[in-house]
Amino acid sequence: MSGIYIHIPFCKQACFYCDFHFSTSLKKKEPMISALIKEMEIRKDELNNSIVETIYFGGGTPSVLNVDEIQTIIDAVYKNYTVIEKPEITLEANPDDLSEEKIIELSKSPINRLSIGVQSFYQKDLKLMNRTHNSVEAKKCLEIATQYFKNITLDLIYGIPDCTNEEWRENIQTALSFGIPHISSYALTVEEKTALDTLIKKGKIKNVDDKKSQEQFNILTEELDKVGFVHYELSNFGKEGFFSKNNTAYWQGKSYLGIGPSAHSFNGVQRSWNINNNSKYIKSIQENKLPIERETLTKTDGYNEYVMTGLRTVWGVSLNKITKDFGEKYRIYLEKQSDKFMKQDLLYLENGILKTTQKGKFLSDGISSDLFMLN
Repeated sequence: MSGIYIHIPFCKQACFYCDFHFSTSLKKKEPMISALIKEMEIRKDELNNSIVETIYFGGGTPSVLNVDEIQTIIDAVYKNYTVIEKPEITLEANPDDLSEEKIIELSKSPINRLSIGVQSFYQKDLKLMNRTHNSVEAKKCLEIATQYFKNITLDLIYGIPDCTNEEWRENIQTALSFGIPHISSYALTVEEKTALDTLIKKGKIKNVDDKKSQEQFNILTEELDKVGFVHYELSNFGKEGFFSKNNTAYWQGKSYLGIGPSAHSFNGVQRSWNINNNSKYIKSIQENKLPIERETLTKTDGYNEYVMTGLRTVWGVSLNKITKDFGEKYRIYLEKQSDKFMKQDLLYLENGILKTTQKGKFLSDGISSDLFMLN
């Protein structure tokens, strides 16, 4: 089983914290859609007849496309690849794009999962992040969307300057009040060369407080655990039956094909990524050339990736799998490196599976890097 990720590189405006690839100009929307379809045709044999079980529209802001444009892209997937009978088809969307009319249209399309970028229900937070929607639009959108879609996830950001722990609890409770079965939540991070980075350096916005981010992460896990959400990946919480099949495939090392500028692909052995320039991407595809770079993973690369993704998830890192896939040397190294974290109550070993403790969850990426083997 494989997945297809489709990168829609357009946004109405730039969020201050975002370092993803996008353009705020929609002038190239039509040639971009044509290029996405043509890239699928060029790469139709890359999945080696593996069946597609997920289709994911990411970005950027895929909801800037109209439903006919989305349908055209989905049709191209079905034309070039073998797709299971009921695939998970996700559309990332901003609340201001989801009018009642558009939600109804989408509910009649093959889209069966919405990922809604709410981020916060407080207007001051949305303004600080330069989001295009307001708090009223976010609530109205969810009120309507939940009438037409059962499978909805929304994004929330914690660690926002001046967002108190009480306000953060209220954000979580507001999300839950709509009966949402899945929440993805991320710490606000300051990426280099973003507007947020510049504004913090100029003293116009307070810097992110790591201690407060960890406190709010703990509040999040506590509140969602109370209502039966499974914390199945560091940033993802879902009711049973509503885990993201697309994202779970990434963490479990399944193959996926990334279509569009800046999109990444993985076939189990190689990683590849497209150029992150819209004009160059379109021109190259029009000339029947793939604007792509590839790298073959070494055994050590594979080990490091498995440790990093495994520790982020509820499934953990299997010592048996380490031995089977990478060799005894890697298992011995992992056990030795993880010992200090077990003594600090950050990791624990259960039935041959290495996992993070509640205390260690927030620190899992840093812990992973200490478990990496250097080439």
